[in-house]
Amino acid sequence: MLRSLLFSAAFYIATALFLLLGSWLFFAPRTWAMAGLKAHAITSLWLLKWIVGTKLVVRGRTHLPDPGCLIVAKHQSAWDTFALIPLLRDPAIVLKDELKWIPFYGWFCIKFEHILVKRDKAAAALKRMIRDAKQRLGDHRDVLIFPEGTRQVPGAKPAYKPGYVALYEGLGVACIPVALNSGLYWPRRSWQRFPGTIIVEFLEPIPPGLPRKEFKARLEGAIENATARLIAEAEETDARRV
Repeated sequence: MLRSLLFSAAFYIATALFLLLGSWLFFAPRTWAMAGLKAHAITSLWLLKWIVGTKLVVRGRTHLPDPGCLIVAKHQSAWDTFALIPLLRDPAIVLKDELKWIPFYGWFCIKFEHILVKRDKAAAALKRMIRDAKQRLGDHRDVLIFPEGTRQVPGAKPAYKPGYVALYEGLGVACIPVALNSGLYWPRRSWQRFPGTIIVEFLEPIPPGLPRKEFKARLEGAIENATARLIAEAEETDARRV
């Protein structure tokens, strides 16, 4: 509990400093701002490792093709939203549009040229999301989406939304599924953090052009099976877990 409190204090102080001292990046090239975002993520991971004892292991990075692919990741924790940044190449993240109104954080989401989606306008939002994603791919960026839209407790029944399928069909590029077990160590709606090893695993690419039903079954099966395996692995190796 003491480590969790110390980390929370250090994390929020560091985040505030990055936002305030990095405010000049609003007027710098976007790539400079993204470099600041990556530096914040690396700093946060370092603090988590040395204060709480939570390490990171990454598997399957060789599965990432050249820049310009669709990455579909499991979402268990707020950890996912920053910690995946250094593992990818200039990613554009699909986020809900309301986030842009959060001072500094939301303004930077616009600066980073993430893909902001208005969820109350489904058909129009999907068209705009695909249009923006194509533009990001044209800039040699990867597109990252969390298909469940919100954090899920490890082991909970999956709830995949259709947006990732629309992107797969609309972009016509390879899709990389991502499994992880971050929710065991950075649980949602809790200030407690737990020592152990968070594993992020990039799975085998799914080629473009598959029928919708086959793609959905293949992607969701790959993510859920791999995630269950990572959770089971953590249960065998870590003495302290959620």
